[in-house]
Amino acid sequence: MITRTIDGVSFGLKADFDFGFLGEYGKVFAVFDKQDSGYLCFGVQSENVSVSKGVSKSENRKLFLKMAGAATLESNVSPEAAIARLQSTVAVYEDLRHPVLIDMIAHKGIPGGYLTVYEWFEGDCMGRQYQSHDKFLALPIEEKLKIYSDLVLFHIHINKCGYIALDFYDGSIMYDFGTQRTMICDIEVYSKSPVINTMGRMWGSSRYMSPEEFQLGAAIDERSNVFVMGATAFQLMGGGMDRSIEKWQASEKQYRAALRAISADKEDRHATIEEYYEAWTNA
Repeated sequence: MITRTIDGVSFGLKADFDFGFLGEYGKVFAVFDKQDSGYLCFGVQSENVSVSKGVSKSENRKLFLKMAGAATLESNVSPEAAIARLQSTVAVYEDLRHPVLIDMIAHKGIPGGYLTVYEWFEGDCMGRQYQSHDKFLALPIEEKLKIYSDLVLFHIHINKCGYIALDFYDGSIMYDFGTQRTMICDIEVYSKSPVINTMGRMWGSSRYMSPEEFQLGAAIDERSNVFVMGATAFQLMGGGMDRSIEKWQASEKQYRAALRAISADKEDRHATIEEYYEAWTNA
């Protein structure tokens, strides 16, 4: 392990890497180096970043930089695989632009890797590996219902765009507790339909995954995404993997709608995310 320090911010790597490109975007004020994806992410404060670099000129603008190519400590993939995956995500972000999806504003090759640039969002990641997770779960039910609505409406949108949500979990959700604004990030594995399970156990958190995401050769489709949204409801407003009504915070009719959404048999679930959302809102 080696330790690098940039603009007073330190982080660890398995091997050294040339981070000279960071100076083009501003001063580093945060680093996120614990991901197992092979990505290394930075928060930077930009000053007069030029249009030629793909970012509009703006004084003191905050940006979020995600790069692949460096040998990160927690990575479970090679730098080459991380680069290929990050490059493939560009089309996904461009296809799925939406008010609650973090906005990718630039992307390019860098020496030894690849870089994507996003607007900075002043929020906290809701993954349970972060301290903000418990605060998120403790929000009033009215606030949780609004967050959940944003999540489901986004997934209705991705379905209309012909995509299937893969590897969605609480770490994909960001939330600004001050403005009560929700943002979705980390949609790198979302894929165009049709999707067939060629892995057996697919990527993702088992707390959110449908049975077919563990079954080699199974079709992953809109009913699979209905399951993901139902599981999300239980993570946000219920007991997580304890899906008993005693742990449920919303209405009983909403509980029944979410319970149907996570049926083990696909055919027992709502046929579409829109159908599920209609049942949820009517409840």
